[in-house]
Amino acid sequence: MKHLTKKKIDELNDMAYQIRRMSLDMITYSQWGHIGGTFSQAEILACLYDHVLRIAPDNPQWEDRDCFVLSKAHASPALYAALALKGFIDYDDIYTYCRIGGLEGHLDMLETPGVECSGGSLGLGLSYSAGVAYGLRLKEAFHRRVYCLLGDGELCEGQIWEAAMFAGHHKLDNLTAVVDYNKLMAKGFINELMALEPLADKWKAFGWNVIEVDGHDVEELCNAFHKVKYLESTGKPACIIAHTVKGRGVEECEFNYKWHTHAPSVVKANAFLHELSCTYDKAKGNDLKSAANGGEGDLNYIIEEHEYEVR
Repeated sequence: MKHLTKKKIDELNDMAYQIRRMSLDMITYSQWGHIGGTFSQAEILACLYDHVLRIAPDNPQWEDRDCFVLSKAHASPALYAALALKGFIDYDDIYTYCRIGGLEGHLDMLETPGVECSGGSLGLGLSYSAGVAYGLRLKEAFHRRVYCLLGDGELCEGQIWEAAMFAGHHKLDNLTAVVDYNKLMAKGFINELMALEPLADKWKAFGWNVIEVDGHDVEELCNAFHKVKYLESTGKPACIIAHTVKGRGVEECEFNYKWHTHAPSVVKANAFLHELSCTYDKAKGNDLKSAANGGEGDLNYIIEEHEYEVR
């Protein structure tokens, strides 16, 4: 199994922090968004975009790229943050989130470089990903892989299991699904509303190779991605079940379905930012603009700079 250096682990954890911080900015400015599911996937996206994916930010349509599909497209702020951090879009683009002519609340592949699949209706991402993986198989593009990030509540959609059956039948071992298993949906806990367990057995029954990991442990995540690509080439698609915490990093939001779709006030957002900074041992209140210049600031600073009014 490939082990990460301490330096790389620190870099990935820092990227997860940056994803959460930038996502908080976006959701606060627009006064709309999904903090819970956005925060739970931060480490997953950090590992994919800074360690796993073959990508070319200066050429988003590079024909040899890996494809990443965010099926839970309502959690778009985290993906926009990752795309900005890797250079697909400009940093300032994040401040256009949910504004006319800006970044869409749900993903639009025709408008945002680096977005592989438009989203909105839950359940379609795995079907799209399986189709791409099957197409790559037909083209004999064996070096390219497809990764699809699913929400756990999304697994209630029947289309997910149709796609899972298709991928298993065609032995699409170039496809990896990741389940952001944060245990909550919009109105409550998964086990109370639509229980998924035994989840691993369900995927196995559809012909998938399954690995379960701590979805906030970057080393575990990267090892799982390495394992399914290099060490367990079983002729099966792979499913990584990532056990996560909804709203991870902010105590008020953690395991709290009321933060599934909710935006904080500027005052509360600054408190959240301070909590994130303490959790990740960062300078208090550093924001995207001032941190880049070695200074300090807070959300009020960015709102003033960009002349946005919180709605």
